Amino acid sequence: MFFGPFLIFYALAFFLVLTFLFVLVEIGVIRYAFEMIGLPPELAFLALFASLIGSYINIPIAKINGGMPHTADLVNSFGVRYQVPTRYAGAETTLAVNVGGAIVPVLISLYVLAHHPGALLPALIGVAIVSLVVHRCARPVPGLGVATPMIVPPVVAALSAWLVSGLFGSPSHIDVIAYVSGVLGTLIGADLANLNKLGGLGAPVASIGGAGTFDGIFLTGIVAVLLA
Repeated sequence: MFFGPFLIFYALAFFLVLTFLFVLVEIGVIRYAFEMIGLPPELAFLALFASLIGSYINIPIAKINGGMPHTADLVNSFGVRYQVPTRYAGAETTLAVNVGGAIVPVLISLYVLAHHPGALLPALIGVAIVSLVVHRCARPVPGLGVATPMIVPPVVAALSAWLVSGLFGSPSHIDVIAYVSGVLGTLIGADLANLNKLGGLGAPVASIGGAGTFDGIFLTGIVAVLLA
């Protein structure tokens, strides 16, 4: 017979420690991916910090006719559940840019391309490949906007990086090509190329770059580098 008068306390403490360790590992992996594409340690930490904080910031840039507001609080898309910001619901869809999921990754892409000019042409070809594939996979989801299977962009970006770097004989740039292809390719193929599909979806807010840090463009770039 087992008696545990403080069993709930021990279980809670265990899960808190486990969560803390998971966060440390996740942050370490992201910093490692940033350093693989050529960011010095201090800039890698700054990029991680800006992505974490910026994930909560969406900058409104336009209003689009969104049709009838979607009433559900949660929307399922490709097996993932998303929280719909119903408090912003109205007759129009607010088009916004997520700082941590779009602006920061794009700035990182420009930085690494400026420091690795030899990767510019292969990266542009990779961007074109990822854009075409992601655009074909993107689907309009009522109440959410345009969604894409999360696994498709990073896998396609990694494969494109392997292919293009082999053709151009630049294996040392494979991580840069994978990151830039994943970030800019997803931004163009999933978001920018599908802006005309937002009308009538009833989405209160359509955020370019995803609704949070570990989503959308940010996650695509990180996973693409690790896969490459």
